[in-house]
Amino acid sequence: MSDPSSSTPSAADTPARVPPWTFIWKLLGAIALAVFAMLAFLALIRQLKDLLLWIAIALFASFALEPAVAFLARKGWRRGLSTFLIIFGLALLSLLMVGSMIPLLVQQVQALIKAAPGILQSVSNFTRRFGVDVSISALKDQLTHANSAVTGFANNVAGHLFGVATSVVGTVFKLLTIGLFTFYLTADGPRVRRAVCSFLPPRHQETVLYTWEVGIEKTGAYLYSRLLLAVFSGVATFIVLTVLGVPFAIPLAAWMGLVSQFIPTIGTYLAMALPLLVAVVRSPIDALLLLIFFVIYQQIENYLLSPRITARTMELHPAVAFGCAIAGISISGIVGAFLALPFAAIVQALGSTYIHRHDVEESALTRDDAPKRVRQKE
Repeated sequence: MSDPSSSTPSAADTPARVPPWTFIWKLLGAIALAVFAMLAFLALIRQLKDLLLWIAIALFASFALEPAVAFLARKGWRRGLSTFLIIFGLALLSLLMVGSMIPLLVQQVQALIKAAPGILQSVSNFTRRFGVDVSISALKDQLTHANSAVTGFANNVAGHLFGVATSVVGTVFKLLTIGLFTFYLTADGPRVRRAVCSFLPPRHQETVLYTWEVGIEKTGAYLYSRLLLAVFSGVATFIVLTVLGVPFAIPLAAWMGLVSQFIPTIGTYLAMALPLLVAVVRSPIDALLLLIFFVIYQQIENYLLSPRITARTMELHPAVAFGCAIAGISISGIVGAFLALPFAAIVQALGSTYIHRHDVEESALTRDDAPKRVRQKE
């Protein structure tokens, strides 16, 4: 016969109940720790945002350089040497372009100052034909005030020479940093990709490599579209400058094509300023005709050339391209606008690959010829 006392659990064998308030305190502690970690992460990102932006620019630059470096590597060149020569060549070309434009700009500004009285007289004679009398003396007074303002600005720049020098050094440091990251990401491209893939399982490695390949393809397509638009813009500008007899037609056309296409948002206005300055020194009428040409061509490019070329080279809808450019400007200014289109093309390509799309039920709202059929029924 068993002992009844042996079947009764003792106090030591009974599991202790955890008070409810203990679980609540643990949950609150975990939430507080998660919030603190998120705030610390955001603060770190805020402190490193410039560095992260430089790395992003270098990554897209490496995407653009990869086809040329890979081509030279297949010919037997070392990737490091190929990358260095390409980056050095692009930097030298940019310096030559800017260096050739600065003396031309200084020369034209000096010529404009000398020709200002004659230009003012021509403007006055031209406006009298439309019943508008422009006071030459008033314009000269305005030029005098402007000259005083320019002199004061020059004195302020001289007084803050240290600040200007610091800004220049900072810009050079940024460019060198971006160039260094670009060099390593391109020259050691296969090694970098192997290092990234070594942390991932095979299935995810395929995704990363495919994304990298799409990034190279879409960034190359973006640069191709910009170069094509630059050729159109440069050739059209050269023809108009030659017809008008404006001097320095070739360098001005090259300046117009490259600056207007590779500096987003304000590039067109910066590019137009120099040809207009050269033209106004020769004849205000020529400058006016050139300005009219720039306005008309800009509309043709915005609504005809750019959407078609961008859609074919990047397979990106014109409305999406425009919206992405605006979003890039809002996020990171000119750099954001420059990187927005290839980034959007990469995201769109990945989405079309990995996002499942369903068949669409046909209706009057989904058929392209719906308006025509409605008219026939009426």
